[in-house]
Formats: sequence, structure tokens, C-alpha cells
Amino acid sequence: MGKKYDFNYIVIGSGPAGSATALALAKAKKKVALVEGKYFGGANLNARDVPYSVALDFAHTLARVRTFPELKNQDFTFSFPTIVARQLKTTLMLSELNKKAYSDAGVVCLSGYANFLDKHTIAVGDRKFSSANFVLATGSHPKLNEIAGTESVNYLTPDTAIKVKRMPKVVMVVGGGSTGCEIAEYFAELGTKVLIAEMSDRLLPREDKEAGEAIANYFTRKLGIMVLPNSRVVAIEQDEVSKKVIFYTGQSEKMVRVDCIVLATGSEPNLDCGLENAGVKYKATGIVVDKLFQTSAKNIYAIGDCIGGESSTDRAEYEGSVLVSNIINKTKNLISYKGLPRITNTYPAVVSVGMNEQDFAKRNRKCKKASVKLSEIPAGKIYGLEQGFVKLLMNRNYQVLGATIVAPYAELMAPEIALAIRHQLTILEIASTPHTANSWNYAVRMAAKKIAIKKVAKKK
Repeated sequence: MGKKYDFNYIVIGSGPAGSATALALAKAKKKVALVEGKYFGGANLNARDVPYSVALDFAHTLARVRTFPELKNQDFTFSFPTIVARQLKTTLMLSELNKKAYSDAGVVCLSGYANFLDKHTIAVGDRKFSSANFVLATGSHPKLNEIAGTESVNYLTPDTAIKVKRMPKVVMVVGGGSTGCEIAEYFAELGTKVLIAEMSDRLLPREDKEAGEAIANYFTRKLGIMVLPNSRVVAIEQDEVSKKVIFYTGQSEKMVRVDCIVLATGSEPNLDCGLENAGVKYKATGIVVDKLFQTSAKNIYAIGDCIGGESSTDRAEYEGSVLVSNIINKTKNLISYKGLPRITNTYPAVVSVGMNEQDFAKRNRKCKKASVKLSEIPAGKIYGLEQGFVKLLMNRNYQVLGATIVAPYAELMAPEIALAIRHQLTILEIASTPHTANSWNYAVRMAAKKIAIKKVAKKK
């Protein structure tokens, strides 16, 4: 007879990966516990996706209203505490729904940080719990890089930046990736003077070059943000008057004084849970797993940000669903990241689906492309948006392999492209699909039609 454990599965971490996994296992009649060290729902619910969506929606709306021709001379006032209160209200509402979902499914919630004692036992505070299996979904935390002075300066991270209750006059955002751009735009839209420093030669270095250029142009021309490419921040300091940021541009050292510093320099996996005691191998970049998310300890799995790679709520939930499906059905289905979207929630938003031109260049592959500017479609003219485009990339058989979209509500266009990529649809099939004429996603059809017309003309 096998050893009796307290649970069939203990899931460590209640973010999108952990919550989805625990609920699915419980619904499959497994005895499940969910361990959370900070707040149930994880960073997604309490610090990142949900609060960001609330804050950015307010800022984007305010900015649009202020620049609306018939309203631009009006005086619109707001308070930072009100924005933070709305974030908290929304978070609490969703948190209650989460708790009800755990309760209804029979998931046992354990509050506290988990630490492995051996591969079948963890300690949570002064309590011990055993389980036949574990799923690690411990997430990640902000990475500070090698910036001197972080131990003595009051700086903000992406988790705390949008929760300040007093409007700063000047903000320096360190890091021009997705999160850095979102934070920079948030403060600028609310009326703060913003500088954003990025080590590479442009904003959004992981995205299509044209996307980074479009957002930089929008930031500079519309919002007055000072964009500092090729700028490496080496130190931050603080005195009674203000904070100082020291950075290098090329070989030149420069300094700027600001009221507020936000370090948006990326993230790194949470690995401090006694992995050695459980025989789980890991690197600085994350827990080592195989193609089925199994660690070096055969009864322990790991998913989401803690295994490294791209930080993404969508990816984390997807990995959890595939893992649970394999566990319940005793299958070995491999995950496919084809068509998984990546979004920067600026206005206009930036969405990447599949491959971009940089990806093709890295693989030394050629691609066909079709693009249309938003100013060419009815919606662009109606709403007067100068920046923005849709770019579709195809192979020689005209099958869609990727897209970059810079547009309002770009995330709503992503599923169409993801479907095309995953099911090897061609540009002609997209071009022949009806789209609402005055919507932003009409740009997808317009881009497809451009290449479709050329293809038909070439045949003739």
C-alpha cells in the first residue's frame, strides 16, 4: 500500500498559472491545496494586470478627452487617491470571486510562504503538509540589474508605480520595454513630465522596429515624453531636495534630477522555496523542466514565470491548462506557443502575434509582408489617429506566420491572427473574410487585400 499524503496535489503560487491549475485539478476530484505567500490571486490580480487595466483605462480616457477638439480648453480635475481607490475596489471584487471559486471547487487555501523539506513535504510557517505531487507556479519579481544606490533610495517598481497617491512633477522611468512604456504613458497622460531611458537604440526592443518607432513618435509629439535611447542607468541617489539618476549615453555621463524613479528593468523568477531539499534543479533563469513541465523531481512540475522565458499571463494560464489536461487524461501532449499574443497596453496598443521581421532575420529566413497605416482606413480618419499600422507576415505560400499591430484595441485583433497562424490560413482567406468597415480591425482585411490583389494580378 502506498504512503498516505495530506493531498494529491499542492500548488504553490495563486497567480494565473497556479489558480487555473488548482481549480482544474480540484474539479477532476483531486484533493488539492493552494499555497500563497502574499495575496491570493497573485501579482496578476493584485499588482499588475488588473490594477494596470483600471489605471491605464482612466489615463487613456482622460488624455483623449483633454485633446478632443471641442473639449480641449476645459479644465478636468482628478485625484490620485481616487484612481488608487478604484484599483483597490476592482481588485477586491475580483478577489472575492476568486475565493468563492476556490471554495466551490473544494480547494484548500494555505496562507504563507512554502519551503520544501523534502520532495513530498513542505513547511508553511510552522505547519507541515505532505503531498503526492506538487505544481510550482511561484511567479517572478522585479529585477534591479546592476544599478548602484537601490538600497538607499526610495524608488518605485512596476508593482507600486501606479499606486502612488500624490502626483509627481517629474518622473524617470528606467526601462523602455512593455511595462516601462505603459508606466511612462500613464504618468504623462495625467500631466506629469516624464523621461524614459532604454539601454537599446529604441523603445520596445523586442517588438517590430516600426512599432517601437511609432510609440516613440507618439510619446514625443503627443505626450511630451523625453525618450532617451542608448542610455544605461548606472546609479540613483537621493538628497533632501530630489532624486538623481546617473546614466551613460555612449561614453558621456549625464545626470538628471527628478521627483520619482520607476525601475522597470525586467523580472526574474521566484526560486526561494527550498528547491534543493526536493531535488529540483534550477538556474538563475528559472526552474529546469522538460517538455511536459516535469522537473528533475518526477512528482514536481513547474509552470509560468518561475521556469523563465517570456513573462505572460496568457502563457502561464495556457501552460497550466495543458499540464492539467495531461495529468487528468494521462496524455503527453506538447505545448505549442504558436500565435500566443504579446501586448503593450499603451494608446495605441502594441500587439505582436507569431513572428516579426526581427525573428525572420535571426533565423536568416525571408518573408512576404503586407501592411496598412491606420490613417488609410475609415476608423483612422474618424478618430484622427496618425500613428499606428497593421503588418502581416507570410511565407512563400502566403500562409500567415506573424503580425504586428499598433492600434487602439489591438488586443481584439490578435485572436484572428492567432487562429490564422495555428491553422495555417492564407492571406487570401483573411482578405475574403468580412470585417466591420468602420472598426479598427478593418485594417487587418485592408492589409490582407493589398497582398491578395498583387497575388491575383501576378497570376494574370
